[in-house]
Amino acid sequence: MPKTLAEHLQILRPEQHMRVVGDASRLITAPFVETDYDVQVGGVFVARVGRSRDGHSMIAGALARGAAAVVGEKPIHLLSQVPLSVPYVHLANAQEATGWLAASYYDFPSHHLTTIGITGTDGKTTTTHLLHSVLQAAFAQKVGFISTIAADFGTKTADTGLHVTTPGAPQVQQFLAQMVDANLHYAILEMTSHGLAQGRLNGVELDVAILTNLTHEHLDYHGSFEAYRAAKALMFKMLDTSARKAGVPKISILNRDDPSYDFFAAIPADRVCGYGLSESADFRAEQIEFRPDATVFTVQDHPITLKLFGRFNVYNALAAIAAARCLGADWSAVQQGLAAVEGVSGRMERIYAGQAFTALVDFAHTPNALKNALETGRAMLPDGGRLIAVFGSAGLRDVEKRRLMAEAAVQVADFMILTAEDPRTESLDGILQTMAQGCIAQGGVEGETFLRIRDRGQAIYEACQRAQAGDIVMICGKGHEQSMAFGMIEYPWDDREALRAALQGAPLATLPTAHEGSG
Repeated sequence: MPKTLAEHLQILRPEQHMRVVGDASRLITAPFVETDYDVQVGGVFVARVGRSRDGHSMIAGALARGAAAVVGEKPIHLLSQVPLSVPYVHLANAQEATGWLAASYYDFPSHHLTTIGITGTDGKTTTTHLLHSVLQAAFAQKVGFISTIAADFGTKTADTGLHVTTPGAPQVQQFLAQMVDANLHYAILEMTSHGLAQGRLNGVELDVAILTNLTHEHLDYHGSFEAYRAAKALMFKMLDTSARKAGVPKISILNRDDPSYDFFAAIPADRVCGYGLSESADFRAEQIEFRPDATVFTVQDHPITLKLFGRFNVYNALAAIAAARCLGADWSAVQQGLAAVEGVSGRMERIYAGQAFTALVDFAHTPNALKNALETGRAMLPDGGRLIAVFGSAGLRDVEKRRLMAEAAVQVADFMILTAEDPRTESLDGILQTMAQGCIAQGGVEGETFLRIRDRGQAIYEACQRAQAGDIVMICGKGHEQSMAFGMIEYPWDDREALRAALQGAPLATLPTAHEGSG
């Protein structure tokens, strides 16, 4: 039986300062949406004042498509130009309310799951996939996940978007409901700072919170590192406010070697568990060996084999180990689950087309992730080999990281090509100029140790043309993503396809030409 709007609204918190105009007993038969073209007959339209568009301007369109009620942030007297013939709910923050409304609509599916959240600047997706594999081995395939790459419901998977790690609140709750319908017991969710700050994860009843690391990122949105950290902390605070589930403690899993450890460890939880390489870690990696075919190490005297490379992936594996062990997985399941992960899409992914050098695609798009990825590539180089890196930095995002990424890369790579990476409405030439200045500040010489090539397909082709036997070419920044934003348009793009095309002798040409797109 569908809930009434009044029943849905009961879960909204008092601080929302809710005022309802109209009959709130009307039946609601479709989910809550934030774009008028997504409205279904009988659904609720949530209007909020966004950064680029005011959702209240879409109310008329939502009503024309059959919306049965509207939730908004503006007093009704300011909407006199819209003939409201349905109930209107005025809230102080409609965006935060969306998560609770969606959870209520889908009958709070996370009440029926042991729910694990993973946040951090880097490593969320890899940690999600590693933990998913371990828990599947431990608990008979009863595990689902929502990651940057996909959502897994046990019997099927779904795409989760182009540039969004955390889907919208209705989609999150719908995915969780599908996991419940599939009789899954565990759900793993990547939780970004944006998703947390925007309330997309409100209504998720969390049991385990995992932090990978915290470095410079998203300061364009949050304004300061402290605000960014506070957004991440919202996930850990969910442990204290989430419903208790029989036999499931509230667990905080933290990187013992991260400078933010003490900050997050102070947030209440039934158990705080640290992982890392330091002696103070509860789960500590020792005897680490980076072999040509695998990474091996021990944790509490148990041997671990990981088919992923790099010290950062040791940390990702440790996070998965700590969470799985705290949830009751035995060591044999841990070992089996980690060894079963052959790779993660767009993460240090090898592309081979018969060439004499190694070609890799990686999602690294932050200064820390780029440095880690390139250091991993350098460790894989044979004697005499060179490391050639291709990367950019996104428009309308944290400006400071453009310089930081270039500075980090010039210290590790032998040669770099700076290129487009979602310039959006910013000047691509301006972005590349800032990056070039970062290279020069660390001793880079344009034309000798780095180039600027605006067209990403041409940049990847140039890198492959320069590569010789024994070299490693790394294409960083896009990973699994399937599009690139120029102006307001998402163009089809896949770094892996671009690399394959370059290896076969021609640049991929699905992006705007040099004189089009961003200026």
